Amino acid sequence: MAIEAPISKFKKTNLKIYIAVCIGLAIWCAYDGYFNDEWIKKHTDANGNPEAYLIFNQKAPLFLIGAAVLLGAYIFAVKNKKVIADENELIISTKEKIPYDSIQKIDKTDFKSKGYFIITYKNEDGSEVNRKLSGKTYDNLAAILDHLVAKIS
Repeated sequence: MAIEAPISKFKKTNLKIYIAVCIGLAIWCAYDGYFNDEWIKKHTDANGNPEAYLIFNQKAPLFLIGAAVLLGAYIFAVKNKKVIADENELIISTKEKIPYDSIQKIDKTDFKSKGYFIITYKNEDGSEVNRKLSGKTYDNLAAILDHLVAKIS
């Protein structure tokens, strides 16, 4: 029986908030840079040259909309990301799989208070690796942690 921990609602919501902030700032900057005549006159010198604030407000919307699009693409890319604890290994991604017999310790001292735990394991090279799994990144980590503790003890 595999236990899954999908990407958290906390992370998805924060990314959506960042997108909304980028779009809101883009609209505000575009309004001040192109449509607010009083603000444009205030930030233009006597020769008609724009000051730094006006130039910023005219150029920033393009970059803010670009950032919002990139954040949207990131949400789309990670929407199906999850940690899976199956019978033999912990699968974090297609490239990162941790067999239970390579796990040396699990530090869960901060799990109840801060929502994360740290897995120490040996990779293929024989070196120790610490991997932190946080409740801010994945939901259902308590079930994953219980399964890991049962498998390694």
